[in-house]
Amino acid sequence: MLRRLLGVVALVCAGLTVPAAAAHADNPIVQTIYTADPAPLVHNGRVYLYTGHDEDASTWFTMKEWRVYSSADMVNWTDHGSPMSLATFGWASADAWAGQVVARNGKFYWYVPVTNRATGRKAIGVGVSTSPTGPFTDAIGRPLAENGEIDPSVFIDDDGQAYLYWGNPNLWYVRLNPDMISYSGAVTRIPLTTAGFGTRTGDAARPTLYEEGPWVYKRNGLYYNVFAAKCCSEFIAYSTAPGPTGPWTYRGTVMPTQGSSFTNHAGIVDFNGGSYFFYHNGALPGGGGFTRSVAVEKFTYNADGTIPGITMTSAGAPQNGTLNPYVRQEAETIAWSSGVETERSSDGGMNVGYLENGDYIKVKGVAFGAGATSFSARVASAAAGGRLEVRYGSPTGTLGGTCTVPATGGWQTWTTVSCPVSGATGTRDVYLRFTGGSGYLFNVDWWRFA
Repeated sequence: MLRRLLGVVALVCAGLTVPAAAAHADNPIVQTIYTADPAPLVHNGRVYLYTGHDEDASTWFTMKEWRVYSSADMVNWTDHGSPMSLATFGWASADAWAGQVVARNGKFYWYVPVTNRATGRKAIGVGVSTSPTGPFTDAIGRPLAENGEIDPSVFIDDDGQAYLYWGNPNLWYVRLNPDMISYSGAVTRIPLTTAGFGTRTGDAARPTLYEEGPWVYKRNGLYYNVFAAKCCSEFIAYSTAPGPTGPWTYRGTVMPTQGSSFTNHAGIVDFNGGSYFFYHNGALPGGGGFTRSVAVEKFTYNADGTIPGITMTSAGAPQNGTLNPYVRQEAETIAWSSGVETERSSDGGMNVGYLENGDYIKVKGVAFGAGATSFSARVASAAAGGRLEVRYGSPTGTLGGTCTVPATGGWQTWTTVSCPVSGATGTRDVYLRFTGGSGYLFNVDWWRFA
């Protein structure tokens, strides 16, 4: 399984060579499962990241559910689990592939491509929720649109008109109605010209670079379409236009081919004064074209509005702010981890579990200020329990304190443990290291310092 690989295998990925325990590595941003096709959304001071989920050891795009994560600082990401799956759409049979979420009318709409059981073709479904973390339900009980193509992207213009774009091998759009679950006018194909989308060589059937995965947005009056180009292997390119439907002009490469995955998929947002580029690669142990992982880089637009070239890194984006240790923090809020999995908690939300001796979680940029003197955690164990070590700087760094976790009689039978800590001053990276005997030790739901 992925968790076992993470404990023993180094990350090796087209220019990325990072030991699994390296203190500086924060990309990929999810290490507990394989994730793909990032779709970020900024809402109420957080970035919500919607992804697909590549099943372990996949040899195809085997994807059954979507996942959601969120962060207030771009480095510590909270796992909110799977709020939507193929089972959400009673008419869908397979392929929980790349989608996007948009907020409107006090609701969140998740546009996704799935296979329609009745026709065997790819179709666009719509999930809806009143919360960015779900759960999502099928908004209309049938496809919103169906022409056998994939990768929906949705954009709401300044005048309130919403557009849905999708397509591989073509590129389509439709004008959504204000209800976001119906549309007016015809499904329209955008002309794929070499002037608009670059020139592909060696494939007469596809003369332009456009492949799939459009990401459409507007900045300073200019419309951007960032897309996966020229399979395979893909790179990320982009075009711009004076209006939401064109005419498009090809602008060049954003992220060259790299990263041990023959696909890539981009999402771009601005957050707290910075611009962020999300993508996926194959950088985790066992990773590749069907076992991908989402990552992020911070970038700055050129003065003329063009997007600079962006290279994958293992460091990822810098922290935007700090983390407050004096409020409840979910244990599944993670900057980096080794050997950790997440699951639904009986107390609501998620918990971390399947913890074995030496597994750990890194939490970055914890702002202790004048200092903390104690640490508490909500724990459960159907086994003999173990020890939860608080360390600074690395998994084997200075030991600040150790909480003993008892047997509680069940993996979801929770109790709170506390222990004194020292050295918890200033702002530093904290590692929660789990130690004990053989086998699974205990679960952790949340923690806080005092």
